[in-house]
Amino acid sequence: MPSPLSLDLAYISDLVSEADIASLAPQVGDALKSLLNKTGRGSDYLGWINLPLDAEKQVGAIKKAAKPFSSCESVVSVGIGGSYLGIKATIEALGGSDKIHYAGHHLSPTYFQNLLKQLNPKKTGIVVISKSGTTTEPAVAFRVLKTWVEKAVGKKKARGRIVAVTDESKGALKGMADAEGYKTFVIPDDVGGRYSVLTPVGLLPIAIAGYDISKLLKGAQAAAKDTQSSNLTENLSARYAAARFLLNQKGKTTEVLANFKPELHYVSEWWKQLYGESEGKEGKGLFPASVDLTTDLHSMGQYLQEGKRNLMETILWVKKEDRDIVVPRDKDDREGLNFLSGKKLSWVNEQAMKGTAAAHRDGGLPVIRLTLDEISEYNLGYLYYFFEMACGISGTLLGINPFDQPGVEAYKKNMFALLGKKGFEKLTAELKAKGIS
Repeated sequence: MPSPLSLDLAYISDLVSEADIASLAPQVGDALKSLLNKTGRGSDYLGWINLPLDAEKQVGAIKKAAKPFSSCESVVSVGIGGSYLGIKATIEALGGSDKIHYAGHHLSPTYFQNLLKQLNPKKTGIVVISKSGTTTEPAVAFRVLKTWVEKAVGKKKARGRIVAVTDESKGALKGMADAEGYKTFVIPDDVGGRYSVLTPVGLLPIAIAGYDISKLLKGAQAAAKDTQSSNLTENLSARYAAARFLLNQKGKTTEVLANFKPELHYVSEWWKQLYGESEGKEGKGLFPASVDLTTDLHSMGQYLQEGKRNLMETILWVKKEDRDIVVPRDKDDREGLNFLSGKKLSWVNEQAMKGTAAAHRDGGLPVIRLTLDEISEYNLGYLYYFFEMACGISGTLLGINPFDQPGVEAYKKNMFALLGKKGFEKLTAELKAKGIS
């Protein structure tokens, strides 16, 4: 089956030539080999490489666990970061879901109150996702939701509506799940959160939303096969990684991912976590930003066109729309739009994309274009794996560990100290001495 994704580097050729890419082939090949052979930095977190095949063994159990939630009007997916973004990215891209709601991805009381107002606790289920069970945002959200549901239906009935996706043998959530008798699924030890969308973390909520997780995994399996080669013409992940690495060396320090479909907004958010958390360490890495076009052309468009030239842009384009609209003719034609009458809106959007890419290129903004055939479970699975492999190669080229996130712990320690958590008394005093309290 041909790849549903294509890569166009024509609009970066004035900065990065094919000869430049070819010259990087040995380094890219070594980076890829270190990932596939698990010999590089962070090799204990490479479970995602074989995940599309490994996860297929759990599909039956995940679909079985999703069935009882069919009697619920609403299901709240509780998680943050990798335990949230991949789920929402997939569901929103595929058309959304009135059934799935989200909590634990921030600490806003207003959001939480509004969420509880619109849900019926007697008809609500919960999927709580946390490796440790002690991450503040999802832990607080789960405690509130669990108490709320138990008060409405009783602890015994509530147990049948709660599934925990957590560590196999340790952690606060695992201990609670065992004590309360919740159904559980395992977050693999060798898969980091931002790579976890193809584990039960993502697969269970996506299945509950009614989408086909088997097709999602099939797409990822195809991408895994396509990204084995060190040939920079055949392996698009390696080619993308090489291009952005070379642009970074040319002074491009920010990568803007641009889409032309609002339903891809959270795919961009997932991508930002993947690359920001993977590359942003040791003073290295491209800063990942995103725009939704054409909307943001009327806000960020000026900066993209004429701002500081430390930017590169990757356009994520989708070739085929599942539905379309034809621009009607108006006899008065007061807006002067009759030149578009009879044209499909998808065609208009495509010309906007092409015009934007050309304008940005002419304005000194190098543009990489990724084209996906259409939005489907299969194609999203392919896209996720494509980005994951490219990210692993990119981080390895930078010489950093792409699979840890030591910087994330800094805010957590300060927050625990300011909240008065036991064991953080010394840091609490240090923060107060700095005037932070």
